[in-house]
Amino acid sequence: MGILSFQLQLSVLSTSPGPELLSGATRSLNLLPLQRERRRSSKPGVLKLIALASASSAAGSGAGYSEGLVEVIKKQRKKKIAGVDQDELVDDMELLADPDSSFCEFNGVKIHHKVYDASASQQHESLLQIDSVNVPMILLHGFGASIFSWNRALKPLAETTGSRILAFDRPAFGLTSRADPSSLKVPQGGGDAKPLNPYSMAFSVLATLYFINFLAAEKAILVGHSAGSLVAVNSYFEARERVAGLILVAPAIFAPNPPSRENQRDGQKSGLKTAEGDNLISRIWALLSRIVKYAGMLMAKMMIWMGNVLSSLYKRVLSAILRSAVGLVLVRMIIDKFGISAIKIAWHDQKQVTDHILQGYTRPLRSKGWDRALVEYTAAMLLDVDSELRPQRLHEISCPVLIITGDNDRIVPSWNAERLSRAIPGSVIEVIKNCGHLPHEEKVDEFVEVVRKFLQRNFGGSGEQMVQQALA
Repeated sequence: MGILSFQLQLSVLSTSPGPELLSGATRSLNLLPLQRERRRSSKPGVLKLIALASASSAAGSGAGYSEGLVEVIKKQRKKKIAGVDQDELVDDMELLADPDSSFCEFNGVKIHHKVYDASASQQHESLLQIDSVNVPMILLHGFGASIFSWNRALKPLAETTGSRILAFDRPAFGLTSRADPSSLKVPQGGGDAKPLNPYSMAFSVLATLYFINFLAAEKAILVGHSAGSLVAVNSYFEARERVAGLILVAPAIFAPNPPSRENQRDGQKSGLKTAEGDNLISRIWALLSRIVKYAGMLMAKMMIWMGNVLSSLYKRVLSAILRSAVGLVLVRMIIDKFGISAIKIAWHDQKQVTDHILQGYTRPLRSKGWDRALVEYTAAMLLDVDSELRPQRLHEISCPVLIITGDNDRIVPSWNAERLSRAIPGSVIEVIKNCGHLPHEEKVDEFVEVVRKFLQRNFGGSGEQMVQQALA
């Protein structure tokens, strides 16, 4: 190992200008200290750095050291991340795709998607015939996932509903191209328009609406899992006339805690007491109370404004750090240390997590630029105010809504889904037993049956009645 390392460093130093530097380094490099250091450390990378430092210091030049150090660091970075070899990453996503994968371009981004159409097969008779009124379903995966997470549910959903099912990978995930936001062109009709950041919530929403048109449909039922639920809801608010219904699976949407009945009763009692105070002292006291109340509200608003300013500054600083080389190293370390664990913890029964599942989730790590794309996505989410759904808007949703959660979801607790169901008028919640964060993978049959009943209840019927329900 000592001789091999010495030869490697000679090859690095030979790229430096001038033969004198090489000869000086060769004469001054003492192999005896090198062998001693090798006994202290079994890591080849440490040995290389020691040899390189010795050679460069003997030569009296830092240039060779800097160039060589960069090469060594690059070699050290080429290792396995979450079990995926980083030596042979690919540019062409189609090399990693499945036989039933498709690609299309939207706003300069090559989007990976799959479509399953049960109506194309004459062997299956639809239970609902929803496709007769052209209401497909679009599946939106969660953070860190991809189309792969829907693979088990694609065919059963299509066959059960008789509808066309489309799933696509959002930028930064799956096999959709890793776009560089700085290289994107301004949309046509531009003027002062800015390029649309492919990692923003706005892009995901517009891509969702694009796929409704792609399917030549007037409306679609949006099925969002985890963070994909946020895309589904934002798509509804962007174009509610294009969304027939929402199915939110383990939704990563913060649900407000509704005021308790006791608080409401206390408020009503205090209002009655104020109204009964007819004398002068009571009126003065009520006036002073209002002044103090408004002054407190004003101070609270000022604090919120200052907090928003500081939060914005903090987010910008954090975003800059993320986009630096330090951010890339952090992302790679986090994925390497916790990626596999995060997949397993999402399941109630971790024994079901096979090598096939792990390989499916980690396959995107074989594409070039996956780490940079993940950094850009995280930075965009920090700075993108559109991604922050205001909880008070939830009561504005008027389409049919189904919320599905597992009783043992360790990532987004089921109690949050229950709060969300209370915040959305008319929504229905279904809790699947012995299930974690991935009902559509861990409990496919139960998941599909819950969806079928929901669609039957809201879009079932026949003839003109069903057409009116779907297009209303």
